[in-house]
Amino acid sequence: MLNVNEYFAGKVKSIGFEGDSIGRASVGVMDVGEYTFGTGQPEEMTVITGALKVLLPGSPDWQVFVPGESFFVPGKSEFNLQVVEPTSYLCKYL
Repeated sequence: MLNVNEYFAGKVKSIGFEGDSIGRASVGVMDVGEYTFGTGQPEEMTVITGALKVLLPGSPDWQVFVPGESFFVPGKSEFNLQVVEPTSYLCKYL
């Protein structure tokens, strides 16, 4: 079953799914903007197209991730994103 989600007045949209080879995941697109997301469980985010500038919990420095690169977010935390061009991503729930 697919679950469609929309955040930040429609500027972030995702489709959640579950599969034998990937587990629970979502794929989506973020429009230009700045966002703060909260996590319930650990996540692995992979950039598909575009780029994400990320401030991870406990880190003093922003990091840029481009297509093919991933970052991990601890469960029960928040992370900040800056998006300068529409960007697609894959999020795996660990």
